[in-house]
Amino acid sequence: MAEFPNQCQVVIIGGGIIGCSVAYHLSKLGWTDVTLIERKTLTCGTTWHSGACIGQLRPTYNMTRLAQYTGQLFNELELETGLATGYQENGALVVTADQHRFTELKRSASTARCFDLEVEVLTPPEAGELWPLLETKDLVGAVFLPTEGQTNATDTTLALAKGARQRGVGIFEQTEAFKVRETRGRVNGVLTNKGLIDCEYVVNCTGMWAREFGKRNQLNVPLHAVEHMYVVTEPIAEIGPNLPTLRDHNQCIYYRVDARQMLIGISE
Repeated sequence: MAEFPNQCQVVIIGGGIIGCSVAYHLSKLGWTDVTLIERKTLTCGTTWHSGACIGQLRPTYNMTRLAQYTGQLFNELELETGLATGYQENGALVVTADQHRFTELKRSASTARCFDLEVEVLTPPEAGELWPLLETKDLVGAVFLPTEGQTNATDTTLALAKGARQRGVGIFEQTEAFKVRETRGRVNGVLTNKGLIDCEYVVNCTGMWAREFGKRNQLNVPLHAVEHMYVVTEPIAEIGPNLPTLRDHNQCIYYRVDARQMLIGISE
């Protein structure tokens, strides 16, 4: 096990998927003098119960390209690290019973084509063929994006962490950050329960605790945590492993396969 450092170039606080992704990408850019600390265990915060839907189409070109890169990365991580991420491109079906929303979906489909994303505009019967459990009689239309997918958030995070470790990043669990030390407005260290780490940069990846940690260090982080509820059903015989994610924006609901169970998420 790596020895806990007393100095490094970058300290990343938080061992969820964002912290581990920052560590992984810094290491790919050649920043190997990096330490990630997690107050408990990797993914124990909000990462482990993520809905883990991996979208592709975003409002802008650059955001869409970034989302496309995410899918590519998750495909490659297993080859690089030997750890499966659970990522699969089973597509996403977006349905609506509202004519105005369908107009919006068709516009988004046109945008997707401009971004070189594969997309299909479907009739209600075609949507029903793709998703056999779907009641289609009140639908007006749907859009299908075959390259969207889903992953296992915990497995993906552990793969990112392993990829970072392989390039020299130190990752330390059961390590709580108490305070960021600064001199004349510039950070130069992090005080932890295992001692002080001198550093040049600190990255706050504490997720829903980012505002609290910022406040502890006289910084305002404009973040507010919002509950996102979901339920997981018992196994359903009719569910196949490649069933696309189903979304209805008007109802603020999505459905995705979780093994042979259905995960139903509600968010607004």
